[in-house]
Amino acid sequence: MVFSGIPFLYFFLPVLLLCYFIIPDKAKNPVLLLFSLIFYASGEPKNIFIMLVTIAIAYFSARIITGLTGKKRKLVFVLSIVLSLLPLLYFKYADFLLKNIGAVFGLEIKGFGAVLPIGISFYTFQVVGYIADVYRKKCEAARNLLDLALYVSLFPQLIAGPIVRYTDVERELHQRTHSLDAVYKGLMRFSVGLFKKVLIANVLGELCTKLGSSMLGGWVYAVSSSLQIYYDFSGYSDMAIGLGCIFGFTFPENFNYPYISVSISEFWRRWHISLGSWFRDYVYIPLGGNRVTFIKWIRNVLVVWMLTGLWHGAEWTFVLWGLYFAVFLILEKLLHKYIEKIPQIIRHAYVILAVVISFVIFDAGSISQLGERLRVMFDFSSLSDVTSMYYLKSYAFTLIAAAVGSTPLIKKLSEHMGDRLKTALSPVFCGAVLILSTAYIIGGSYNPFLYFRF
Repeated sequence: MVFSGIPFLYFFLPVLLLCYFIIPDKAKNPVLLLFSLIFYASGEPKNIFIMLVTIAIAYFSARIITGLTGKKRKLVFVLSIVLSLLPLLYFKYADFLLKNIGAVFGLEIKGFGAVLPIGISFYTFQVVGYIADVYRKKCEAARNLLDLALYVSLFPQLIAGPIVRYTDVERELHQRTHSLDAVYKGLMRFSVGLFKKVLIANVLGELCTKLGSSMLGGWVYAVSSSLQIYYDFSGYSDMAIGLGCIFGFTFPENFNYPYISVSISEFWRRWHISLGSWFRDYVYIPLGGNRVTFIKWIRNVLVVWMLTGLWHGAEWTFVLWGLYFAVFLILEKLLHKYIEKIPQIIRHAYVILAVVISFVIFDAGSISQLGERLRVMFDFSSLSDVTSMYYLKSYAFTLIAAAVGSTPLIKKLSEHMGDRLKTALSPVFCGAVLILSTAYIIGGSYNPFLYFRF
């Protein structure tokens, strides 16, 4: 089940809202947990047991850690982290590892053929972060198993983030307020996300499948796919944050106009913020961060970004994608005194170019496919073709709207609108988005969430 699907919009969400707001406050958490489990089970019923086992491991290990000291405490912590990561390592990386071992030794090793459970990368990181925070005494272990189960399985952020930390919602799990104003704000944010996903990301995704193999087609594909993944993922994050607001939860922001950045460092402070902060707090800083020797600092950066790439997928293209950014971040750190003297417009152009190429790496299914796409992008012998030119003209409005929408311009314009005008237009916007999105979903066949595969 996806947020932009008819079953969710017209069946699951209305029934949940009706049940949730007519029951007493004491029953809200159990009902929300039940619906969250139904939401997850609707896609992969058998994999719900993997998530439940992961929750149980986190709950009992955190309780045990709380009562221990010294080496026993550390041993339980390490063991619980390993046990929590095992399902992710098996389902996501076992076949990749076996395939590469076979390639190195010239053997034909048959993999397990495990199908990756939806959202396992996200909820595993939440569980690992929770156990680590309990171990470091940044939060208390959950006393109620149902509270922890709701935190991990909460359906708005369950399968594609943002990565919510236990400390972010600990208070709200026990006591949160509900109001018409929060519901209104949540519906508005959800509508913005639905608009991004269905009416921009899906349209750009269609464009990516229609372009020719000329240099023009290669670059239009690169730009379109970069914008598509931004609108797809930021749209999902908007919908998740909006749904959280409706039910009384405050989820962290996950995107902050990354395409206006003037450095790769700034880009990653604005893109997938919850993932970047997770790796910073649970990997980079424990390794020593930048308070180590120069060589160890480079090691720390390379480790973090190799893991960031692998987190997105078990393919060498993702490893290359992570290390690609690591090189830029290292160079920017070393040359920052010189880079700061360069005009901002040039620095911004450099970031856009680097990011667009990065998503060509990200989107490639293999190293050979990546090589072919890069070859097409820099093939001066075939500058244009009729097909790519036709679709560039046909989708020009969407591309321009997507480019403008990736900046704070629309937000700044809305801030200058009067409160009365905003109040009057908001229901119209929500209704129009729902009608147009429904029409598109029914009439179209392209409606995936790209981050579900991670």
